[in-house]
Amino acid sequence: MDERTYSVEIGTQRVDLPVVSLSDQLALALLITVDMGVKFMSKAGEELADVLRPYDVDIVATVATMGIPVAVEVTRHLGLDQYVILHKTPKIHLADAVAEPVRSITTNADQRLLFDRARIKDVEGWRVAIVDDVISTGASTGAALRLLRGVGANIVAIGTLVTEASLWREALGEDALMVRALGSIPVFRPDGSGGLIEDWVG
Repeated sequence: MDERTYSVEIGTQRVDLPVVSLSDQLALALLITVDMGVKFMSKAGEELADVLRPYDVDIVATVATMGIPVAVEVTRHLGLDQYVILHKTPKIHLADAVAEPVRSITTNADQRLLFDRARIKDVEGWRVAIVDDVISTGASTGAALRLLRGVGANIVAIGTLVTEASLWREALGEDALMVRALGSIPVFRPDGSGGLIEDWVG
């Protein structure tokens, strides 16, 4: 690793992720799924689908925006058609949405997950896998779990391309046992001499 990139294996694929500072004390390796290309996302989706296949998933759910390419490809490779999105940005069709508060490490602001009430029928009573690009603090995943369980979904698995450090384990509690990842990355702290060191705790 140098100050600009971090090399990580995501399933069978190796990629170099840009490392950017969030503050004087914290830097992150950024996995931007919408910039990864069709071939990468198709392969990653195929491999994550293979990991999730034993859980007999009926429908895939994700958090917008970076989780959407993951949900599309996992859904495709599981041989399913429909997936559902939990939004963080209000849209016209979400005026009466089911809402759950969330705070993300990359936005550092209070937000709400919003779920279209018209889609409740697609998850209520069904076996749902939550998928995402990165699980870091566990805040978004925890909010998704609460929201989907609140409308009657049976969460059977949580899939992600990578986990980041390990704060998410404590945040998710027993639900952390459901997490299946294709790779893992640390966060980064200054080493006191202008460089960065890997922090696998967070």
